[in-house]
Amino acid sequence: MTSSAGFIPVVHAATESRPDEIDTITAARSVAGAVARLGYATEIIGLDQNLSGLETLPARRPLLVFNLADAVAGDCRLAPMVPARLDALRLPYTGARTGPWLDTLSKIVTKLRLAHAGLPTPEWSQDGTGLDPSLRVIVKPVFEHGSLGIDPDSVTRGADAARKIAERSSRWETEHFAEAYIDGREVAVAMMEGNHRVEVLPIRETLFHGFGDGAPRITDYDAKWTPGSQPYLGTPRRFGIEAEEPELAAELKRLALACWSVFALDGYARVDFRVDRADAPFILEVNTNPCLSDDAGFAASALEAGIGYDAMIGRVIEASLRRLPRPEALCI
Repeated sequence: MTSSAGFIPVVHAATESRPDEIDTITAARSVAGAVARLGYATEIIGLDQNLSGLETLPARRPLLVFNLADAVAGDCRLAPMVPARLDALRLPYTGARTGPWLDTLSKIVTKLRLAHAGLPTPEWSQDGTGLDPSLRVIVKPVFEHGSLGIDPDSVTRGADAARKIAERSSRWETEHFAEAYIDGREVAVAMMEGNHRVEVLPIRETLFHGFGDGAPRITDYDAKWTPGSQPYLGTPRRFGIEAEEPELAAELKRLALACWSVFALDGYARVDFRVDRADAPFILEVNTNPCLSDDAGFAASALEAGIGYDAMIGRVIEASLRRLPRPEALCI
């Protein structure tokens, strides 16, 4: 039975095969709970690789679909299939459109777009060649998110980049590339659509405590998904850059908003940065579908801005509803 406010199903395509996948399922539960508390009818729909769970939705006339799919069957390369299928079914949904999903899916394509727009991003090599042999680099998956496949050994020298790219691409069965390792700080800038404007939420910094001398300060897979490990315990979040370093905060905000414009983002997004020792920011990636669980960094940034979890989810819904065509626009 649908509530008077309408039906908003929450969809994901995660499995229980890895901690990062399980986190998406947890986020779906958090979001569905908030959607229900906001007065909408809802249910969680877990999609298989064929996305068959979407086919019955048109007959149920959802107000919109809350899309949390950032991978399909554990493969981030397939994530744009979900908004593309929703477009084909003419179902409205939250978050970025299919185009921005495709433009940000590959970290290399993202970096090419950033460079073309004159936005700072660390230098990189797709195959590990052409790098200064002494340059410190980090070898990363091209398509995967959630730090899958990243550990302290991902950081190496340019001379070893090609070999390490080949090894990790084979081990993880997905393409890798090398990017200059920015020795410095790590920050994330979350953004949400408000009423006719994009609001930049308080900037979140990841601290690095207990890392040995020479150890890379990175948010690797253990830091995100292995509770009790040193990387997990040693990477707390903090806020306050706006008050303590207003010039840096202003530049991070400018760059994040530039990414919103360059990639034509919608609803909500997050831009990840490294800041070097000279306080120069470098854009690492643009995340069109950051985790929305109630204990995730995005929700923490919203709460720092005085936006509670349910209100945050409500704003995501409202932003999606605002872009629906007006009834009079449908008249011929």
